Amino acid sequence: MGDKAHAHTGAAGRATTADRPSSVRNVVLVGHSGSGKTTLVEALALTAGAVNRAGRVEDGATVSDYDEIEHRQQRSVQLSLVPVEWDGHKINLLDTPGYADFVGELRAGLRAADAALFVVSAAQEPEAVAGTTRAVWEECAAVGMPRAIVVTHLDTARTSFDEMTRICGEIFGGEDPDAVLPLYLPVLGPEAPDGHAPLTGLTGLLTQRIFDYSSGERQEKPPAGTQQTMLQEARARLIEGIIAESEDETLMDRYLGGAGIDVPTLVDDLERAVARGSFHPVLPAAPAADARQGIGTVEILDLITGGFPTPPERPLPDVTPLHGAPRPVLTCAPEGPLVAEVVKTASDPYVGRVSLVRVFSGTLRPDETVHVFGHGLSDPGHETRPFHEAEVRVGALSSPFGKQQRPLTACIAGDLACVAKLGSAETGDTLSTQDGPLLMDPWTAPDPLLPLAIEAHSKADEDKLSQGLARLVAEDPTMRLEQNQDTRQVVLWCLGEAHQEVALDRLHNRYGVRVDAVPHKVSLRETFAAPSSGHGRHVKQSGGHGQYAICDVDVEPLPPGSGIEFVDKVVGGAVPRQFVPSVEKGVRAQASRGVASGHPLVDVRITLRDGKSHSVDSSDAAFQTAGALALREAAAGTRIQLLEPVDEVQVLVPDDYVGPVMSDLSGRRGRVIGTEQSGPGRTLVRAEVPELEIGRYAIDLRSLSHGTGRFDRAYARHEAMPAQLAERIREHQGDGLNDT
Repeated sequence: MGDKAHAHTGAAGRATTADRPSSVRNVVLVGHSGSGKTTLVEALALTAGAVNRAGRVEDGATVSDYDEIEHRQQRSVQLSLVPVEWDGHKINLLDTPGYADFVGELRAGLRAADAALFVVSAAQEPEAVAGTTRAVWEECAAVGMPRAIVVTHLDTARTSFDEMTRICGEIFGGEDPDAVLPLYLPVLGPEAPDGHAPLTGLTGLLTQRIFDYSSGERQEKPPAGTQQTMLQEARARLIEGIIAESEDETLMDRYLGGAGIDVPTLVDDLERAVARGSFHPVLPAAPAADARQGIGTVEILDLITGGFPTPPERPLPDVTPLHGAPRPVLTCAPEGPLVAEVVKTASDPYVGRVSLVRVFSGTLRPDETVHVFGHGLSDPGHETRPFHEAEVRVGALSSPFGKQQRPLTACIAGDLACVAKLGSAETGDTLSTQDGPLLMDPWTAPDPLLPLAIEAHSKADEDKLSQGLARLVAEDPTMRLEQNQDTRQVVLWCLGEAHQEVALDRLHNRYGVRVDAVPHKVSLRETFAAPSSGHGRHVKQSGGHGQYAICDVDVEPLPPGSGIEFVDKVVGGAVPRQFVPSVEKGVRAQASRGVASGHPLVDVRITLRDGKSHSVDSSDAAFQTAGALALREAAAGTRIQLLEPVDEVQVLVPDDYVGPVMSDLSGRRGRVIGTEQSGPGRTLVRAEVPELEIGRYAIDLRSLSHGTGRFDRAYARHEAMPAQLAERIREHQGDGLNDT
């Protein structure tokens, strides 16, 4: 790698195609927000000849960030695909957002890819690298995905490639820091007055050659004598790391015995170690918008084509047959049975719904009818997307290049393509043949835990709201729609504030629906604090048949979770048999409306003790009203206790943040139940916390743990609210004070 001359093999303006799976490389770029992923993709596309000039993120002119919302917010918010050609290979570059709120787009990129480039900025603090980036690294490690690291922003003052490489070794290498080592070293130019030396080239540790970019073109040179000592030390450590991680015992014996090892043999071992996911080379890079070849881009493309695995070399996701059919043996072969998956769903104002599809087996062709089976994505907290299946005719195929759609005649196994108008297919759905439908195991989508309550801005918006919300949720599996029957609110559950902003922006600008954000309310309850009795009298006479119903009830509290229990103890026919159900219906209706502050009444036994009726004027409606009046009078005669929902919360954080997290939970009226180790250096904190106190916990935990913590929540029960807080809510009749 790194010692060959290259031509720009891409061709701007036409679809990049693949004729066999072994010529495809699917690579996802991962990194913290601001690390330079989009700029790097632009530089790689320029070097490969896929674009004629590099766009700038600041100008909104890059291939990856093409959505209007990305231009307005000046950040990536969605997964984008940029295919390029290099040395006869098709490279699908999957650019992902770096902000934690858009981790759903990142998960889609991981599903579609076979290898990952982790982009870290030499100008960032170590905490930024160690946050969400480390979590994604661990996800990749769990499935053995090959990974390499690219260090950017080395042209920034007071940055150090050596220091960032050391930090990456500590963060990503874990117990084996020699698994994370530089493949190239930066070559620095003359020192500027501010003390910063610009990056002018790279030194290949295996080839022991310098690749000089100072003239604007890549030129190969031998190293100077002053560089030999540093070069030999770094090269020896690299060789030892490669041989150890490739588990080539014969080569290790030769190396330890002092025998010379030729570069092609070392490159073969490097490729083997990288492909098996055990060795992670570090490469310096300085993409430049005004240069034909950014520093390091050729070397990165070489690593992708030579060191990253082909689709046939990666295991396929688990597949389940449907309807008891036998499962075929699946391989990544164009002639095999079709198995593909929708990894992303988007809406185009002119085309409609567009599905980005990864083909794992077989060949996807336009105008063919396929079986679509959907289960949604694996969501640990909620079942929001029911199973669905249909026979759908495939529309036009295209190869996306940013916002451009370049026509394709077919998409073979291992490749990616966009499909227009794929029926109601959603992210995570499986496409397979009609005669042998299959279902791929889903990947896990994070549970959205930040609520956004919304209302239509006008009557015209109200008419379009349900359709707009349905399309929004179908596109984004990390967004959950709730129609809360208790609070009568429409709630969008999101991953963070930036996620909320994107949701509101898309509703307005993409679907033409204006909404207003309103305070989110939790589902409070009421119960009787002590036994009480009530008398309900509903007697009216206004000509003709009147209304006559009288009933007496006793109300007593029950243990939590008991609900409403109705008991009939009327004797002597004081309330005729046919009207007892009417009384029950009336008290249950009143209980659902609440008796004090408008929240449902629960956990009481209501006993119908006595009453009176009239042979002519009594009716079902009259006894319903009397029952409701009796319950309200009983409530007026005792203290009504307000109940609040309590969630069981599990917070996973690095050990360093356990103390602050526990202190913060206690400050939220939480009860810490216990802690337990959850892998090296991480602790799971379990607590019970009132829902009123954790409405914004998704944001607060991210700040408290510098982006390294995550949590889950599940409803546990309702329990009595502190008297002082309950009184405040009663005073305001639940208007605004029960908001999170």
